[in-house]
Amino acid sequence: MQTGPKPVRGNLLISHTHWDHIHGLPFFAPLFVPGNEWAVYAPRGFSQSVRQTLAGQMQHTYFPVELEQLGAAISYHDLTEGVFTLGDIKVSTQYLNHPALTLGYRLEADGVTVVYACDHEPHSRSLAYGAGDVGGQDERHAEFVAGADLLIHDAQYRAAEYEGKIGWGHSTIEYVIAIAQLAGVKSVALTHHDPMRDDDTIDQEVEAIRANLKARGAALDVFGAAEGLVLELEAHPGREPRRQIDEPPAEAAVSSRLSELVVLMGIVDSTLADLLWQTLHADGVRVLRATDSAAALRLAQTDEPSLIILDRYLRGVDSLETCRAIRAGSVGKGKDAPIVIVAAQEDVAAGITASVTDWLVRPFSTIYARTRMRAWLLRTACHWVQASHPKDEKERLAALHRLAVLDTEPEERFDKLTRIAAALFDVPIALVSMVDENRQWFKSAYGTSVCEGPRDASFCAHAILAPTVMIVPDALLDPRFADNPVVINEPRVRFYAGCPLVVDGRCIGTLCLIDTRPRDLNATAVRLLEDLAELVLQELQRTTALERAQAD
Repeated sequence: MQTGPKPVRGNLLISHTHWDHIHGLPFFAPLFVPGNEWAVYAPRGFSQSVRQTLAGQMQHTYFPVELEQLGAAISYHDLTEGVFTLGDIKVSTQYLNHPALTLGYRLEADGVTVVYACDHEPHSRSLAYGAGDVGGQDERHAEFVAGADLLIHDAQYRAAEYEGKIGWGHSTIEYVIAIAQLAGVKSVALTHHDPMRDDDTIDQEVEAIRANLKARGAALDVFGAAEGLVLELEAHPGREPRRQIDEPPAEAAVSSRLSELVVLMGIVDSTLADLLWQTLHADGVRVLRATDSAAALRLAQTDEPSLIILDRYLRGVDSLETCRAIRAGSVGKGKDAPIVIVAAQEDVAAGITASVTDWLVRPFSTIYARTRMRAWLLRTACHWVQASHPKDEKERLAALHRLAVLDTEPEERFDKLTRIAAALFDVPIALVSMVDENRQWFKSAYGTSVCEGPRDASFCAHAILAPTVMIVPDALLDPRFADNPVVINEPRVRFYAGCPLVVDGRCIGTLCLIDTRPRDLNATAVRLLEDLAELVLQELQRTTALERAQAD
């Protein structure tokens, strides 16, 4: 702030919104300076956005300055599990095991990988003591941190302290060391130190861990994270970021179909069943109850639940057998739905054989169960990719507003061009679309009576990011749009082609084609669409020229 270049631009990655992780936000000086630009990334709540959550702690009851009064330009990004980029940094996110929706971050750039995982509790309680097989969600966690040059990990407890801390959402040091060695991590920074420890105690623990690793011939480097510590990692330009077969976008708009999610619950204990039902009902989730394994199997096959939660035994039948039957006999969502087994202890090996997704081990709190269910549901909820804003967004909006075309009456000169476009390309809908700050508005709309729509669900918001025609041959096969509201609901878009409309060097919208059947455009058709877009631009600029002449 004192000596660096101005303005200050940066990104804040928040693991979760427990108060000890966000309480410093209102005191972060760079957010108060006009001209600064900051992007805030955090897990999406089940009902609240990141912005709403952060604004809550800055209400006048608690703080004299409200979020809207901060001087910097701040954008807020709701995240689920997946991947996004910050410049040349690939960022992967994954839910951690904590009594709030919490994300770990894996950052990859210049051949270097850093993983931040705080707060996180072992899924398997035996692993908290550094013993037992690594499977299920713990194996998934190990894969997330695999090969990290630096792993910054929650390590609040020693194994001897864990018994009284079960369900608090934190790791033991023994668990972190075991996972790091299994995952081939090079260096571990132990963090989230227990507040009852002083610096000397932490130093002694670190030395004991190092001595133990050295005695075993392990190469893992371990140290305690400390205030003000600066770490420099050597770049390895030849290394490429890890690539997965299916990398869903983390910065995704989660659709309103959260209210359409269905949970199948087979819980014997009526008190627990009622508590879980109340929790899910409060989130607007529909719950199906099964009293025996036969009913659970039938409902899984007919109702396609988004999540299945079963007691280990239902009327004397082992639910692992029910799980196998569901996997073998179901279709659609039911076949791939997460199946969670509630039990007094987990059986990792048997669960893997039966394709169990996870275990909910008693005893657990209602808060813990709610968070786990929300994470499982958000993993399977419908997504579409919300387009990022262009780097020149401010200038782009200024160019659009200079046209003075928004919210004007329909004009035949534009309607003629969309009619020609619809006939020429044999599509039911053709639009002259302007992408405003929070909406897309149609100067001309052939084939629909709709005059505007939300920007976050707009295909055109994606099209303005590139200088060339954007073509989506089949929206159902494109992860950016497969669950978009205009794809799953009317007008049920399957094909889209949008040609950017560039004014004063800024893309203000598109001339776009929409069809309800999948198709494509060849090179000749693309050129024709570009020609029509040029005619639209001539009309837009003619309007501006006439207004200037009248003003003169």
